[in-house]
Amino acid sequence: MKRNTIIEYLSAPDAKAIFKEADRVRREQVGDKVHLRGLVEFSNACGRDCEYCGLRRSNKAVKRYRMNIDEIFMTAVTASRLGYRSLVLQSGESCQYSTDDICCLLRRIKSELGVAVTLSMGEKTRAEYAAFREAGADRYLLRFETSNEELFTRLKPDSSYVERMRCLQWLRELGYQVGSGIMVGLPGQTLEMIADDILLMEKLELDMIGIGPFIANPLTPLEGSASGTLELTLRALALIRIITKNTHLPATTAMGSIDKEGRQKALQCGANVLMPNVTPTKYREHYQLYPGKICIQDKPSGCVLCITGMVRKLGRTIATDKGHSFKFPVSDGD
Repeated sequence: MKRNTIIEYLSAPDAKAIFKEADRVRREQVGDKVHLRGLVEFSNACGRDCEYCGLRRSNKAVKRYRMNIDEIFMTAVTASRLGYRSLVLQSGESCQYSTDDICCLLRRIKSELGVAVTLSMGEKTRAEYAAFREAGADRYLLRFETSNEELFTRLKPDSSYVERMRCLQWLRELGYQVGSGIMVGLPGQTLEMIADDILLMEKLELDMIGIGPFIANPLTPLEGSASGTLELTLRALALIRIITKNTHLPATTAMGSIDKEGRQKALQCGANVLMPNVTPTKYREHYQLYPGKICIQDKPSGCVLCITGMVRKLGRTIATDKGHSFKFPVSDGD
């Protein structure tokens, strides 16, 4: 699909046809099963100062926490007992865990629980990425947020766009299943930029792509900015499905936070993944990138029932495998 065509679809008066086509491509390419990834937000400590993020280091209103390694492992055990075969371990950047600590945790999870593990810990050195991969990490999620360098620099003043791209290249070279993504509706973002984002996703051959609407946080410099809309986010999601074909696409929490049916709508516009939160309830209120985040008070067991019911109402089923990449198939007994 050409850039101009993508822009036309993003701005078309009616998106019903593109949503229907995305659902058809999803069914044809990845099937009707919805893959679950249990999300463990193990630390909200962050050394970055991104303009849009509630966890930015300059936000003194945040109560910082760092789960210890045993606590993270026991949360993984809880997730495994609830039936999750894939986990996402997520934290702020520069969260002050040693490489050895993370590697020990990974080896323990892989040997005792046998689940797939995605890390989402921001930019690291190539050596650190290599160590995590050797210890058992299957996937890494590193969103580039926008492919426009000028906008990237404005929103992430202490980050380098070039370095971000280099990290994504390293992850691919090291054999990770690679995830990335963007926010839709960022201040200063245009439809042309979103089209470029989608074309970059296609070029990177990403295994998973997570997108969600920008939601303005009053505790950041973007307080008062207009938030993104679910409609434009769903259009971008649908086009990503059509263009990338068999990439894993989550119906993100942010979609459900701006519209109570947001995740359900995403599952009907190309999404095939849900990421229910299994973080201990006492920490959830402190991991808020944006205001109004759903499921903060829920217990992990309650999330399972909610997600399962949501999927069944849509006539879909929950996948029982580890949900490895469709682009670069992995064989580990599934």
